Formats: sequence, C-alpha cells, structure tokens
Amino acid sequence: MLTIDNVYRAHNVLKNVVRKTDVIYAPKLKSGVQLYLKTENLQITGSFKVRGAYYKMNRLSAEEKARGVIACSAGNHAQGVALAAQKNGIKAVICLPDGAPISKVEATKSYGAEVCLVEGVYDDAYQKALQLRDEKAYTFIHPFNDEDVIAGQGTIALELIEQLPDLDAVIVPIGGGGLISGIAYTIKTLHPHVKVYGVQATGAPSMKNAVEHGTMEALSSVSTIADGIAVKMPGELTYELCSKYVDEIVTVSDDEISAAILALMEQHKLVTEGAGAVAVAAAMFGKVDLAGKKAVCVLSGGNIDVTILSRVIKRGLLMSGRSCQLLIELQDKPGQLKNVSRIIADLGGNVTSVHHERANEGSDVNGCYLRIILETRNYEHIEQIRQALKDFGFKLL
Repeated sequence: MLTIDNVYRAHNVLKNVVRKTDVIYAPKLKSGVQLYLKTENLQITGSFKVRGAYYKMNRLSAEEKARGVIACSAGNHAQGVALAAQKNGIKAVICLPDGAPISKVEATKSYGAEVCLVEGVYDDAYQKALQLRDEKAYTFIHPFNDEDVIAGQGTIALELIEQLPDLDAVIVPIGGGGLISGIAYTIKTLHPHVKVYGVQATGAPSMKNAVEHGTMEALSSVSTIADGIAVKMPGELTYELCSKYVDEIVTVSDDEISAAILALMEQHKLVTEGAGAVAVAAAMFGKVDLAGKKAVCVLSGGNIDVTILSRVIKRGLLMSGRSCQLLIELQDKPGQLKNVSRIIADLGGNVTSVHHERANEGSDVNGCYLRIILETRNYEHIEQIRQALKDFGFKLL
C-alpha cells in the first residue's frame, strides 16, 4: 500500500542521491498570481524520473538485483532507471519507442543500459518490455503504476511543503500519472486544503478522459510535441489515486506548450521539454483558476530534442504574437513596396521575409500580392500594423 511513511522513507533514501531542486519565483508568466516554478528540469538526468526509479531499485531483493531489471520509457524514465542501475551495480535493459528523441536514447546508453528500440509509441515499448521480462526473468520497473515509484515521485511534494509552506495550489504534468499521484497523495495527506491540478496535452488526454468517464480507457492514438506524456492509457493505481486526490485535470495545445517553452527560456533561462512545460502553459493561458493564489508549476523535465527546438520556438513566437505573416494585395506600380516597408518600420516591426508575386488568373491585370513575415512585440502590435496598412489603403487578405 502507498503510505505517507513510504514517501518519507523514499525521501530519506534519496536525500544523498538526487538534487533538492530550487523553487523560483516567476511573476511575469501570469499576472495576478504568485507563481513559482519547481525546477525538476534541473534534476540529475534532467527529469524527476530518477526519484521513483532509484527508490524502487533500492527496495529490490538481492536476488532481484542479481537477475537485472527491465523498463520501458518515452525517454526520461529510461535515464532514471539506467542511472539507478549503474549506481547499484544492476544490469538494465530499456525498451524505448523508436521515435524517442536521439538525445534521450544516447543519454540512456551513456549510463550503461542496454537499449531496445521498439517500433511504435510508449505502449508498444511497454508490451515488448513485458515480453522480455517473461523470457529473461528480469524485474520490471514500471514508469508510473508502482507504489514505490509513486512514493519516490511524492518526495517532490515534501520538498515543496518545506520550500513553500503557505502554498495554495500545485500544477503537475500527467502522462501515465505517477508524478501527480505521488504529489497529490502526499500534499492532500499533509495539507488537504492545497489544490492539485493536472495537465495533459490535447493530443493525449488519457487520464482526463478516464477520470471524467469513470473508467479506464485506451486512446486509439496520441499526437503531441510533449513526447514525455504521450501515453495511451493510464495505470490502474494512478487512475485510482488521481480520481481520489486530484482536483481537476485540464489540457493544453501544442501551440500553448510551445509558447510556454519559449517564455521559460526568455524570462527565466530555463530549458524544458514539452512535457515539462505543460503546467506553465496551463497557468499562462488560464486553464485553471489561480486568481489570488500562491501556486507552483512542476517543470518535470528538460530533455528536449534540440533538433525540434527551432520548430518549437517558431510556434511559440506565433502563439505569443511575436511573429506574424501578412498577405497584402497591391497595385503593380512603383512605390507600393516602399510604402508598406515605411509603415511597418515606423511602427517598429522587423521584416524577416518578403515574397512578391503576380496576381493569378481572374484577378486585376495590374494586381500583385506581397507576402511578408515580420517580428512583432505582441498581438496588439500586430493589430496596430494591420490597421495602419488598412488606413493607408492597402487590402489585407
């Protein structure tokens, strides 16, 4: 059984293994809220997962340790298990989906684990891990549906209670549910008045659906940039704990996640992966009621694949009004482009791309189109530029 004593035992085991990550004040992310960030993205291995994985392996018998362990992961649990196995001298085999970021695959190998890439998503890797467990008699280290793993993740809540004793709310990412189960159980046991909000990606709302419908459901597919929480089906144990201890579960879109990643980089110099930024996205875009509350967002991981970082930043710029595209219909005569450029420049816009094309068949024979991409300050700035162009007589499409 999951007990508060087990969470305290985990805390004692982990105190000399993991970092007690800082809590940072972040007032600019959402006005009207005392918002803080729990920086598990700066944890060893770049994720909270090492907490649960290490504590679980610490609890294994000598015989289980001798046989070795196997795990499945979207990436972060893999690194946690690999590092914990290395520190305990245990053989580790990790099944990862073949679409896992290369950085996470290589990091897992760097800790000495044997990696088995499986075609598909996390749930396919899970089935492969169970198959190898039965064939080789390995001990399976579940990423979330395990009481010791959940107790390990719950140590974050013990740190939060010490760091923010007058906390009103905590916002936590949800994939399989291990992190929020540990935090919610611990927080609600010790401080029942504190609100616990869970956040999933719109493209992978497995726990949200399960809790709302009152039954475990498997999604037919998942699609999100937050690969760390792209789970088709929650665990039975985590589903029960979330149903009992979590106050509300909300979802955020990939564009909102991208905007949160960008805001964290720009304002706090913190790099988070998609899953690590969903709590901040929920706060930034008003998905939960935080008015007048002292709230903390758990940044669960920082292992973003650098190959997609530029795409995430681009989406984040668009979502936050920092970049926009204008399509302007012009008359094909001298001075038109000059006037457009002058209006944008006078208002402080910065043009980064220009494409000029003749009108299509059926349009005015003297017509042409100007497609411009520009850097802007915010949505108000975009509207200011659009209105100025319209006032001058240009037609925006």
